[in-house]
Order: sequence, then structure tokens, then C-alpha cells
Amino acid sequence: MRTADAPLAPEALRSSARQPAPAAGRTLTRHEMLRFLGFIEEMQSEGAHVLPLSTPDSYLHITIHLMRNHIEGKLTTISTLAMAARVPYATAVRRIREMQDEGLIHQRPRTKSGKSFSLHPSPGLIDAWHSYAHRIKLVVGRTIGLSEQGEGADYYFGGSYLKARIIPLPAVHTERLKLVGPLRLLVHADPTFMAMDTLKRQLENVLGASVRARALSIDRLRLEMLENAAAPVSAYDIMAVDLPWVGEFAEQGVLGPLDEVVASEGINRSDFHPAGWNGAVYKGQLYGVPIQTTPELLAYRTDLFEAEGIDPPTTTDALLAAARTLHRPDRGVRGIAWNAARGTPLGHTVLMLMGAFGRPALNLPRLEDGFDATDLTGERLRPMFDTPEAAEMADFLMRLMEVSPRNILSMSWYERVVAYGDGDVAMAYTYTLLAPYFENDPSRPAHARTGFVPHPAGPHGHPIAPVGGYVLSMAANLAPERRDAVGKALALLTSAEVSKLYITSGSRACPRFSVTADPEVRALSPALASMDTMARQGLLQYWPRPPAPQLAGVIEICGHLFHDMLRGLVSPRDALAAVQSRTEALMLSRTD
Repeated sequence: MRTADAPLAPEALRSSARQPAPAAGRTLTRHEMLRFLGFIEEMQSEGAHVLPLSTPDSYLHITIHLMRNHIEGKLTTISTLAMAARVPYATAVRRIREMQDEGLIHQRPRTKSGKSFSLHPSPGLIDAWHSYAHRIKLVVGRTIGLSEQGEGADYYFGGSYLKARIIPLPAVHTERLKLVGPLRLLVHADPTFMAMDTLKRQLENVLGASVRARALSIDRLRLEMLENAAAPVSAYDIMAVDLPWVGEFAEQGVLGPLDEVVASEGINRSDFHPAGWNGAVYKGQLYGVPIQTTPELLAYRTDLFEAEGIDPPTTTDALLAAARTLHRPDRGVRGIAWNAARGTPLGHTVLMLMGAFGRPALNLPRLEDGFDATDLTGERLRPMFDTPEAAEMADFLMRLMEVSPRNILSMSWYERVVAYGDGDVAMAYTYTLLAPYFENDPSRPAHARTGFVPHPAGPHGHPIAPVGGYVLSMAANLAPERRDAVGKALALLTSAEVSKLYITSGSRACPRFSVTADPEVRALSPALASMDTMARQGLLQYWPRPPAPQLAGVIEICGHLFHDMLRGLVSPRDALAAVQSRTEALMLSRTD
């Protein structure tokens, strides 16, 4: 078989470019598109290896390289593009010139003289590629029996949906873990890890080892991990790490990289929500495998909204308007609950709302669907609290106070979901993780009367679902003789089968596409169904709290100084200036 690499290729691209792009909502997300590019590239490589007389399609390889760099925000020069074509250099340059003549590649000067320039896909080529990807996604979905909705493919390209439509119970290991003593866990005191404790005997049976877990509050957990890192040998085998700590703990040698564990245990990266997985990557290495990926969403009372004829809010102005309408203190109902307690809780709120207003807390490069948090060095670590978006965020916090419960300044994760579930507020920012409080209790006013939407956006932002949650990690100072067995245990505790067990035992945080696609899981929780839909739409984002060193310090500074602002002790302008000054000093101390 011979693969044509002839002048027909530009005509094919030109023909595709004339096709209308798929409608909004049916395009692939950024992460899906990157996986799709890899898929097409691998298909070409496999053909080249096994099909007789197969020759490289240089036009296709040029387009793949160009599109990948466009999506990742990387520089493309004529030299790098020619190298990607997989044909002799002169031939590759000729192909590039042909594509430029056809209007498929645009050239942009990099210097005033114009002698140095970069290459970019034209809008027509981008539209053609999105149309092609959408059509192939439909074909793949039909082939493997996944559902369609009209002209849309109702699945995430690259997710492991075929592994188990209904995921079975985890199988018992035929060999016991080769551990001296129990498997020692350090975890957070939240519903996922409480579910793990409930399942202790079952997990011990599957692992073939006893399990001993210690559960701590979020601030105590972080301090315990730092103290453990100073010991000659770790007291814990597996630790639950909050995503914002990953960069700091990697830099300080608290955690060991897990890339070898992923490879040896066959952990399927493609089944994990990209935001949860990528949030555990620092400087190109993986430091944790997601056990809970839980977006913070806006929960709202559907019955109250319907009675007033209010649509679910998509903007911060609409949220405030809805909160004012539903704020009825005389009837015992306030507008909205959120994390405003001093310190860590309010600090997390600030960073997540910065994202909703269109600016992360750090100086991250902008991408088409958000910001790039993969390279956290140099100027990218500069705090951004001296920006118009930060000022809008601070003003929004002040206006939220007017429609919040009286005890809002002492309210954190659990208190806000209790206020919402008990009917004391009409809306609440909350993690899906805590939805069982009202989803599983028919006596709660919010039971079966709750809708979920992403964070409403400020004037310069767009709706997002900022991701929280924990990854399971191994301490850098773990005794060498325990590492192989602990790696096997970590793989099992984050597997699809065990993830489903956590959910059926009360958790509402799911890191895997295959698990949220399970009909039994989807029937349990509207929160998980909403999360899955938002993940496939590319709304789950981890950049509002990037895994940068000293991010925990940024969160702490925000949580204290903005608390003073909300108490009326300082003005928003002075609070922003103080936060910028202190966070700059903190981050610069890391880069000097």
C-alpha cells in the first residue's frame, strides 16, 4: 500500500478548510485535541512500520506539529517545522511554502527587520482540523459503541470508557504485599478518606496487608508532612497531598517522583481527568496519582430559582442579582455561603475567584482555554494582585458580604455545605466532595432540589470549575525496601474499581472518566454527573491554584489580609497592595 504525499494534499486541506467548523459545544477541548493529535500521529507511525511501500505524509506531519505548538503556545520556526515533516529538508521546506501559498500557514515577524519569524496555523487550517477531529471522534465513538447526541459525541476522547461500563468489585491480589508491618497512610479527614476507613477490612483483604491510617485537618496534615520529611526514614508509606502543595513538596524533597510506579504498575493516565493529573506534575515529573478530583461548583436551589423565575447564574453580576432576590433574612434564608474563615479557607476562595475573574494569582501565560501552569519559574511566579481583575475580585467579595450569613467570616468548607443543605442559604460555592450531606438525606431542604453550575465569570473571565482534591504520594525518604510494595498499593488504592467503592461508600470525588461513566455511579449523584459533563467541556481547570512552590504561603497571606478587608479594618485598595507586596517578597525569596 502506498500513502500519497503528492500535490493532492494541499487541495484536501483546502477542501477541509471550506467546511464549517463544528458547532459550539461539539469541539474538542485543549487536552482532547492534544490526545487526538497524538492518536493520529501514532496511527501514521504504525502504518509506516507495518504497511508495505508506506511513505510519510509530510503535509500531515507538518500540520500536526504546527497545531500542537499552537495549542501549547510554543514557538514554531521553519527549521523545527521542516524537521517534523519526516522527509528531506529541502522537500519539507517546499511543502511548507506550498501550504503558505495556499493560505494554510501564516508567518509572523519576530523582529523589526522581519528576518526572523514564527509560523502559525491559519484560522482556516485550525477550523479544518477541528472539523476533522470532531468527525473522527464521532467515527471512533460509533465503532466502540459509545453514545451520540445529535451530531455530538458524548464522551471524552482518550478516556477509558471501555474498561468497564459497570465497574466490578476489585479483585483480591493472589500474592500478599511484601511489607513488614501495616501499610501506613497519612490522609485528610474528609469524606473520601472516611470512606476508605469504612472500607478498611475490604481493602486489607484485597491488598493482603493490614492498613493503618492517620487522618488530620488540612493545616495539620501539611505540617505533619513537612515534619516527616525531616526524619531519616518516613513514618508513612502513602500520603494524601493537596494539589496546591505539590510544587512546594517536590522542591523541598518531601515527595518522590512516581513516573516509574506509573510505568511498572500500568496506571492508565488517559483515564484520569487532565486537570487532576496535570495538577500533580511539577517540572515534568509526576508526584501523585489522583484519588479524588473534586471541582468547586456553585450549588443552587432549583425550587427557589424556579419560583422567582431566575436562571442559573453564569456571571458574577447575575450571581449577585440572584442572591439579592433570594436574600430573605426575615424568612431565615440568606443569599449565599462561601469560604470566608480567616486563613486557609478564605485564601482558597481568593485564588479560585481570581480565576473566575480571568486572571490567575500568578503571572501565567494565557492559552486559548485558560492559562499554562506547566512552567512555574522566573517571571511566571510574580503575583498578580495589582491587576484590574484582582480589584474586581476584591469588590465582588465585599458585595458578597451583603447577601451572606452573619457568621460568614467563620465559615469554611463544612459549614458552608451545612448552611446550604439545611436551607439557610439559597446558593453555596462547594466541592462535589461534600454533596452527600444533602444528596443522601431526604430530610434536607436541598435534597433533590439542587443544580450545579461552574463558577460564574467576572467581566474578563469565563465560567470555570476550579479543581481541588488530593493525590496519593510516596515520601522521598520512604525506606527503599518498602517502595515496590507501596507502589503496588498506591496503584490499587487509586484504581477504577476502588474509586467506585469510595463513591458507593459516601465520597463524591471522582478522578476517572471510566468511573463517572459507570451507570451505577451516575445514578448516585447529580454532582458527579455535572462534574463529568464539565470535564468533557474542558471547564475543569487547575491553574487557579497552580502547584507552585510557596503557593501555600500565598494562600495564607490572602486568607489573613483579605479577612481584615472583609472585617472593615482595611480598604480593598490597601488590602490588595499589602497582599501584592507580601506575596512578591515571598515568591522572590524562592527565585533568588
